[in-house]
Amino acid sequence: MKVAVICANGKAGRLIVKEALGRGMDVTAVVRGENRSAAAKAIVKDLFELTAADLEGFDVVVDAFGAWTPETIGEIPRAVKQLCGAVANTNTRLLIVGGAGSLYVNQEHTATVADGPDFPDAFKPLAAAHDEALRYLRGRKDVKWTYVSPAGDFQAEGARTGAYILGGEELTLNSRGESTVSYADYAIAIVDEAAGGQHIQERISVVSG
Repeated sequence: MKVAVICANGKAGRLIVKEALGRGMDVTAVVRGENRSAAAKAIVKDLFELTAADLEGFDVVVDAFGAWTPETIGEIPRAVKQLCGAVANTNTRLLIVGGAGSLYVNQEHTATVADGPDFPDAFKPLAAAHDEALRYLRGRKDVKWTYVSPAGDFQAEGARTGAYILGGEELTLNSRGESTVSYADYAIAIVDEAAGGQHIQERISVVSG
């Protein structure tokens, strides 16, 4: 299986690359500069300059793009649009490292995590950007996308336990009543989905076991 990981130098990207390599996948890092991931192969190109030709032949493309500052948050949905354009009407699947703010907290799917009174104002623009990306994906019937929301507490330095719970559109808690997952365990879930392709044109979510 041929997998391209966009922004492979980032914290999530590097762990996804490592996990995929450990499964024997043929992994290419897509980076703007020096490849600092474990992948032996790389495409050195800005995400926003990627074309259909660049991504042709990959079974799966993983969008691990992240943005945190007010100046760059708007690039989250822009990245999704760019990649959709590059893989549209092909068999290449697009996996998106998403956000948790858009997870629903009721069965009617009328309220989200970000709507809650305790959701920090500082994170609302980020949640809105991820939500915009997801809403855009829902309208793309010509792309084999999967949007993967992490738990509310997404721990960059958390341990790799090897266990996770796969959820859907609603916020899922583990047996301890927590919504938490490490980047390492999230990477396992991403690679599991890359291998299985069971949730095309769906949003799934991941929480620690």
